[in-house]
Order: sequence, then structure tokens, then C-alpha cells
Amino acid sequence: MARPYSWTDGRTQPSVELAVEARVVTTAAGTALPPRLTSALWTVTRLCRQPTSVAELAAHLSVPLGVARVLVADLLAEGLVSVQATLARDADDAQRRDLIERVLSGLRAK
Repeated sequence: MARPYSWTDGRTQPSVELAVEARVVTTAAGTALPPRLTSALWTVTRLCRQPTSVAELAAHLSVPLGVARVLVADLLAEGLVSVQATLARDADDAQRRDLIERVLSGLRAK
């Protein structure tokens, strides 16, 4: 079992800003990757065949959020995943409150 930070070569900051609630989806290129069962990146592409938040990825992989963000940023740079924002930068208070309620509802359902 490798330490999570070895998967990111010790990097803790992603190359792009990723919100915790951002949804990650595997692209066609990511789906076509050959199986590499020991690869964290391959595992992420499998987990994200259905939209999955960055926070959920961290939980599924049992890694700190910073590691999950670096892995997603690396996959994004290679075109193996896409990231869907959950809020626009100019979102109003009602939209932000709705997002928080959806997140809480999802956490309670798990």
C-alpha cells in the first residue's frame, strides 16, 4: 500500500482550483484507458464514470482532500476527466443555500 502523497509526488496543491463540491466525470479518453489496478489515476477514472464530487473521491480513496484535488487536476490536464462547476461565480445567496441543502441531504442519505 503506497502512501497517498506518493501518488502525487508530494504535491499538495493542484494545478487548477477545484471546489470540494465540483463534480468530476470521466471523458471518453478516460474511459478508454487500459486497466491499471494499482494506479490511483485509473481508479479515479473508474469512480467518475458517474458524476462524483471531489470530496466523494477523497472519501472513496481514503485520502486527504488535497491529494484528491491533485489527482483530479492531473487527470483534467490530460483530458481524462472533465469538471462540472456546481455554482457560477456570480451565484446569489439562494443558489448557494440550495447547494448547501443538497450537499447536506446527500450526506444524510449516505
